[in-house]
Amino acid sequence: MLLVRNRNYRLVFSSAAITNLGDGVSTLALPWLATLLTRDAMLVAMVATAQRLPWFLLSLPAGVWTDRMDRRVLMVRADVVRLLLTMLIVALVLSATSLPLPDGTGTPMILALALVAFLLGCAEVLRDNAAQTILPSIVAKADLEAANGQMWSAERVMGEFIGPPLAGVLIAMGVAVPFGFDAATFAVAAVLIWLMVLPPSAPQTPAPFKEALLQGIRWMRANPVILQLAVMLGVINACHMAGLTILVLYAQEVLQLDAIGTGLLMTAGAVGSVLGGLIAPRICRQIGLRASMIFGLIAFGTDYALFALTGSAAVAGLALAIGGFGAMVWNVATVSFRQRIIPDDILGRVNSIYRFFGWGSMPLGALAGGALVSLTEGDLGRELALRLPFVAATTGIVLVLIYALTRLRR
Repeated sequence: MLLVRNRNYRLVFSSAAITNLGDGVSTLALPWLATLLTRDAMLVAMVATAQRLPWFLLSLPAGVWTDRMDRRVLMVRADVVRLLLTMLIVALVLSATSLPLPDGTGTPMILALALVAFLLGCAEVLRDNAAQTILPSIVAKADLEAANGQMWSAERVMGEFIGPPLAGVLIAMGVAVPFGFDAATFAVAAVLIWLMVLPPSAPQTPAPFKEALLQGIRWMRANPVILQLAVMLGVINACHMAGLTILVLYAQEVLQLDAIGTGLLMTAGAVGSVLGGLIAPRICRQIGLRASMIFGLIAFGTDYALFALTGSAAVAGLALAIGGFGAMVWNVATVSFRQRIIPDDILGRVNSIYRFFGWGSMPLGALAGGALVSLTEGDLGRELALRLPFVAATTGIVLVLIYALTRLRR
């Protein structure tokens, strides 16, 4: 009830929900558009790689900027930039005479799409880092698990349960329609964050950029468990992106699904995520951080293994639900842990270093997923090649699980 009465939290919560609805729409619409421009898995992966590359390039400076700037203003500006960039995608789609394009003719448009995706990723890095670091300043520490659980649940409901099937319907109306909808969500989110009223912070003389970054690095080195979690997350996210990058091609060619069917498939992950968001705080309290992470890793491995083996849309949906549940347990445990122990004045920097290791690997995973398919489909056949990224992801998660069982003690 205390969270319900917290006006700033309500605004952040609503903003997160609406932006994740738009993100859920673009999660299907962007790769679907890429497959209308080309059937080359490597070129499709290029778009996903470009969108995630900023997490590798900008995570560290983003942390310094987050601690130096008004986090509310930074979030608003990032959403406005994403609004404008998404309208560029609308213009790109409308410039095409017809879709899908004949094989080999869509390379210039796929490169333009990758560039816009890269710029969207840059804005996302700044926005997400600011959003995650603003929460401890508006919510009591005792309420962080509940607040994160509610936020993650709402984000997954909007981003995975409602967004993808809505994207399928919007794609059927016109390929440009989902991107126009996405742009509108950014506009609403910017207004909601602008309405926040935060207490003034004590004026500080910012340290030089290099020294400010080194302060975060020194804190991370003094708390090695955070670095362990970051490296583990890096492998997890690389594995996730290897499969996610080719998921639309997998759904089209292996599961024989259209845009609406693919959207419905992706909502299965939201079912597990919602349940996980509701139950994760209790799980974390009862079994602790380490056991919660082990649970999450087992769920991830099960998810990818089922994708590698199945040809059934129902089984694939079950796999996504299992993975979504595990992801919520992992996220609630680790994010709340970081928010509780990292001092607020360096939270942006430490969080950005964490994300450099944990999220910077995503473009590599996306590129690896596309490369695996492109390099092996000639010898193994298209269907088996589309399964290989999930085989690789399962192997990677097993290795992380072994590391967690043997090396992670706290």
